[in-house]
Amino acid sequence: MRFYIVDVFAESRLTGNQLAVFRDCARLSTERMQQIAREMHYSETTFVTSEEPRNGGYDVRIFTPGYELPFAGHPTLGTAYIVQSQITRKKAETVRLNMKVGQIPVSFTYRKGVPDVLWMRQNAPTFGMTFSRPRLAGVLGLQTSDIDSKFPIRLVSTGIPFVIVPLAGLKAVKKIKINEAGLEKLFKETSSSVILVFSPETYSKDNDLNVRVFGSPKVIPEDPATGSGNGCLAAYLVRERYFGNDAIDVKVEQGYEINRRSLLLLRAHEGPKGIEVNVGGRVQFVASGEFPE
Repeated sequence: MRFYIVDVFAESRLTGNQLAVFRDCARLSTERMQQIAREMHYSETTFVTSEEPRNGGYDVRIFTPGYELPFAGHPTLGTAYIVQSQITRKKAETVRLNMKVGQIPVSFTYRKGVPDVLWMRQNAPTFGMTFSRPRLAGVLGLQTSDIDSKFPIRLVSTGIPFVIVPLAGLKAVKKIKINEAGLEKLFKETSSSVILVFSPETYSKDNDLNVRVFGSPKVIPEDPATGSGNGCLAAYLVRERYFGNDAIDVKVEQGYEINRRSLLLLRAHEGPKGIEVNVGGRVQFVASGEFPE
């Protein structure tokens, strides 16, 4: 079986979120896909199960080492890149992927004929419960004053639910020390298994927000680049009018605290049909190989 390794959202080589993409996988069972994902041991591995479009899109399944996901950000961009560059081998404006959450369109921009920034249109966001500042301060090992009181802590989903936490600045970002028991309790009481914290203060003057993402300490203690989570953040920023209006176009840095500097681009606006979310980033080809059947 042919597979490819790509690096998504990276500011420099191998600093973003790496992904293994397998092609021509229609014959594989769910159990075999799960086994391969476990052996590859990336945060996610994707399987393209249709070499030709079906209902206008390519069928794709996403697995972590432990379970299948309905949607995820960097696997969407990375898989669309492989479909365009390795399967169709044709310059495309849009590649559509059929996933558990529905069809996700990925649009391409090019530089000198080579894919540059890829953009994915995420599903319409849903907004859930809010949380108290003391509750999340305890989970994050922070003082209540480290969390911005002007904006709520809220559960947001565009396919995967995230707890979105606004912080006061980089000082708070650097202080975070996860209370594992508190984190696991929070996850058990909600539909989420991920926390995204963000700060208006950044390491790089070229960026607009700093983000850190925390999952289960036993699975992914901290994620270097999270497309699905930043899509939830984009929806949150528009809903809460974080920048004072109903549209955003911002650069987000992530992974700085774990020396995996990533860059994500967010565009979102609120229109008559609700909030539209687009997450963009670059994809780099790393390697390809053959996997034994």
